[in-house]
Formats: sequence, structure tokens, C-alpha cells
Amino acid sequence: MKFGCCLNMIAEGEDGTGIEFLEQLVSYGYDYVELPLAQMMDLNPVEFGTLKRRVEVSGVNCEVCNNFFPTGYRLTGPDADMEANLKYAAEALKRAQELGVKYVVFGSGPAKNVPDGFPMDQGYQQVAALLRKVNDIAHNLDITIVIEPLRRQECNLINTFEEGCRLARDVDGEHVKVLVDFYHLTEEKEPVEHLLKEGKEYLRHVHFARPDGRVYPQSAAEENYQPFIDALNAISYDGRISCEAYTDDYAASAPKALAFLNKYFK
Repeated sequence: MKFGCCLNMIAEGEDGTGIEFLEQLVSYGYDYVELPLAQMMDLNPVEFGTLKRRVEVSGVNCEVCNNFFPTGYRLTGPDADMEANLKYAAEALKRAQELGVKYVVFGSGPAKNVPDGFPMDQGYQQVAALLRKVNDIAHNLDITIVIEPLRRQECNLINTFEEGCRLARDVDGEHVKVLVDFYHLTEEKEPVEHLLKEGKEYLRHVHFARPDGRVYPQSAAEENYQPFIDALNAISYDGRISCEAYTDDYAASAPKALAFLNKYFK
């Protein structure tokens, strides 16, 4: 099992990547960093080169990216532009490959949200069609796309791990799998039995936070984490877990979270 942090959740810099916390992450003993792809696509070549070199000398790799599609893109509805979306995806995944990324998280709630009055099934089919083509791009770059189910307050399409697995099954691509986020799972009151049923086939990445406040986990006493931990153990999950969480004090929260993860998930 490997543990990392989504640094964009605590970003203070103008670029929104959170790269300013990279050296702290390394000093605490995390195994990798997860950075936001949409924000990195806003960097010019010189800025991206600087970020890339900073990662290269840090001692950890950027193994995962989140924030695949920017808010301004439309993946569903009458304004969805397949050609433009695929052009962006190809450029973004190429930049991710340059960083050595293995997994790209496809949550992208604002871009994926089905507009009011537009048929939900048609929006679903638009996303499935896009992912089939993105699968081919990802295959050539040796990257896997992981579908992130989001709570209903953030997106009206793909809210549960079960729905994410259905989408991955419909796409039927070797490089399109699913992520489970403990925060969203809890918010949607989704049973961990769904992980037991389809996790072995589809689960490739995990996001984790204490649901109350979506903050860094500190102890087993604060929340009933055990059923989720047991489910991951039952399907022999041994991949990556990223803390996707907020904190006002990274120096205090991150080391305690890593100690918690090492104790209960390894």
C-alpha cells in the first residue's frame, strides 16, 4: 500500500496546484504526491517545466493526478463538444505522462453535470462515448483513468461506486477503471458491500478523508472506519490511498494522518 496527498486541496499559491507543500509531504514520509491536472494545464511550458523539475528532485513521484477536465468544459448536454474535449484530453494526458503519472482521476463534477432539462441517459451516453475514446489515448500513454463517483451536491451523474462500475463496464476499456472516495461514499450512504461485489475487478485508487469536515483523519475513534478498511482487505486492495482533505495546519495534520493510515491500512 502506498500513501499520498492531494495537495490542491490545501493550495495557497496562485497556480492552485499546492506544489508549495511538496517538500513537507516528502519530509513526513508520504510515498507520492497527487496533483491537479486541470491546474497544471494552465501553466505555460516554462512554469510546467519548473514544477516538473521540483517533483523530480523531491524524492517522490507524481503518480496520480486529479481534476482531469476544467470547470469550463462541457462533457454533457447540447453544448458538449467531443472534438474539443478529446483534444484537451490528449494534451492533458500527454502532460501527465511527462510527470510519470499512472492514474488520472475523472471526477470533473462541473464539466460532467447534466444540464437541467437534458435527458440524464443521453448525458450518461455522452460521457461513456467520450471515455471510450479517452481509453485509447490513455492506452497509448500507459495511463489508467479512474472514474470518481461524487456526492449529489457536486454532480448529478455517477454518485456511487456501483454507478461508477456500471460506467466502466459500459465503456469496456482496459484503461478505464474506478476510484472510491470514502468521503463521497459516506455522504451517499453507500454500503461497502458494493466494494466487495465489484472492487476486485474495478477499484484502482482510493481517496480518503474524515467525512465530518472532510479533513485529515487522525484516529480510529473519530469515525467508524473499520467496515471500509475490512472491505479493502477483503478484496486484497494494495494500491494507493490519497488523503483528499482540507486542513488549516498541514504540518500538524499530515503526519498524524500518515501514522493513522500506516496503522490501519497496511
